Amino acid sequence: MLFFAIFYRIQEIIRNTISNFLITQINPMKLVLGSTSPFRKALLERLHVDFECDSADIDESSLENESVEEMVERLAIAKARAISARHPDSLIIGSDQSAVLNGEKLSKPGNFDNAFKQLSRASGQKITFQTGLCLLNTSTGNIQSSCVPYTVVFKQLTPTMIENYLRKEEPYNCAGSFKSEALGIALFERFEGDDPNSLIGLPLIELVNFLGNEGVSILE
Repeated sequence: MLFFAIFYRIQEIIRNTISNFLITQINPMKLVLGSTSPFRKALLERLHVDFECDSADIDESSLENESVEEMVERLAIAKARAISARHPDSLIIGSDQSAVLNGEKLSKPGNFDNAFKQLSRASGQKITFQTGLCLLNTSTGNIQSSCVPYTVVFKQLTPTMIENYLRKEEPYNCAGSFKSEALGIALFERFEGDDPNSLIGLPLIELVNFLGNEGVSILE
């Protein structure tokens, strides 16, 4: 009798293990983009994965003596954590970005005059975009994070070139005063960096690596 009891118990364990495996495959963890940015949403759609968007309201001020690299990574984590309670059993993507010109952090210009000043200063110079990325597993609490830099090198820009560009594209809600995915490409001499997606706000190469570490294979 003891033999059969053990045998049936082993069969039950095997059945439960297989069932749990199949449930996991049929109902994988939900993927959440912790942003309502249409640019980040469009980038994530390139991976052909199902996801939803949510956005956190957090204080994005920098801390005393905090570098831009440290700030964007910290804020990416903070954004993911801020919405984690709303998304149990999920993988949450947090991201934050800041642009730097000659050591100075650039803000969104907001209007033509400020944008004209930013691009005039950027003429013949480099702007480096530091993009913080975080992937938070709300089931385990595991956090992966990094800061991915990407640099754009500007041509020598004349006032006429700058004015014509701004009148046509009106990139006043973009740090650096340009849209690299559109007409702004005409402003540049070259790019420097590993992942051009990070320039728009979401480093997809690093994100794919993070997802792989959580058992999510984009191509399998």
